[in-house]
Amino acid sequence: MPNDFFPYNRNEDHALFLLLKKRDKEAFSMIYQKYHRYLYALALKYLKNPDAAEDAVQHVFVKLWESTAKINIEINLKNYLYTMTKNYILNTIRDRKEEVSIHYVNAQADGEGEDILKKIEEEQLTELLYEQIDLLPPQKKEVCLRKLKTSDSNQQIADKMGISIHTVKSHYQEALKILRSYFQQIKTILL
Repeated sequence: MPNDFFPYNRNEDHALFLLLKKRDKEAFSMIYQKYHRYLYALALKYLKNPDAAEDAVQHVFVKLWESTAKINIEINLKNYLYTMTKNYILNTIRDRKEEVSIHYVNAQADGEGEDILKKIEEEQLTELLYEQIDLLPPQKKEVCLRKLKTSDSNQQIADKMGISIHTVKSHYQEALKILRSYFQQIKTILL
């Protein structure tokens, strides 16, 4: 999904991430250049302090460098960095509650900016979901896409695919199990 506010090329990020896993400093530098400004803007919005925002970004990139070799699943780099930054901000707010919580509440009250960030987060999650659906076996993938994109009943999907309704239900349940497992792994890594 193209997004002017947060440009993204999945193949480029994937290649950079693979190089980063091999401890490639140039790839790390490219990732830093690509995402630093966006992550800084995100942190500044909530922390309302340029030094604290820069600390947040530095922390995220240090953690990325330190933990990349341990990540064994396919990740969406921009979602990973965004979530790491948001978690750091929330931890900072928790740790320095008096000083930062007012800024966070004010940022939440800023409807337009929050709407943009919420929309970006929703788009990122949707994109990640569709990327993972695309990796499913063909019939599971087709069942999931039909369930998401149409209002067809299980029987209608079965008729269109030429399979039994039981097979449709089975494929969908198995696909959901795979997708839940993937998102649980992402959640575990990011927290």
